[in-house]
Amino acid sequence: MSVESGISTFRDSNGLWENHSIEQVATPQAFERNPELVLSFYNARRKQLFEVEPNEGHRILAELEQQFDVQVITQNVDDLHERAGSSQVIHLHGELRKVKSTFYPALIYSWKNDLHVGDCCERGGQLRPHIVWFGEAVPEMERAIEIVESADAVVVIGTSLQVYPAAGLMNYAPVNCPVFYIDPSPSVLSSQRVQVIPKSASEGLKEVRNWLENQT
Repeated sequence: MSVESGISTFRDSNGLWENHSIEQVATPQAFERNPELVLSFYNARRKQLFEVEPNEGHRILAELEQQFDVQVITQNVDDLHERAGSSQVIHLHGELRKVKSTFYPALIYSWKNDLHVGDCCERGGQLRPHIVWFGEAVPEMERAIEIVESADAVVVIGTSLQVYPAAGLMNYAPVNCPVFYIDPSPSVLSSQRVQVIPKSASEGLKEVRNWLENQT
């Protein structure tokens, strides 16, 4: 979804995220092993947010709120949906502009600057990125499932459909609910269940917007 804004996908074709392996920067074990590297990695990602802007796809989703009840469920950890104007956004995998206590995870703070070893919550616990790493539970998953189960239409945008449990969300859509899958290199084929749109997020969303407007 955010590629058109200049943000790399979580898992590129070479298996790396911004030239780092997932095992280096996206697991609790990585943080225990080398907290400086992990914090430096997310500091760079956070800084990048000040250099990018929402793209046309983000804006289309936000504009659709004028006509429809649009619930955005994203694996992205950037804030581009919110900056585009979307008001109902669930971040399954956390948010770059937030941090939380390592020992008291309910203590979550907004954060714009670099995070360092030694930065602690009010109870003395080291702060870490508010990111759901591999091997950790996805706290918002149940809420996301409930939304999909009651959807009138589901649009899946720009995902490899390889990262679970998020990749299985569309399977919770009601039987007669249309499901659109937008991706320039889709990992599945169109079926009775899923209509594949092999385009970028922005171009694919234009098609979906036209379809939605023709239903009203």
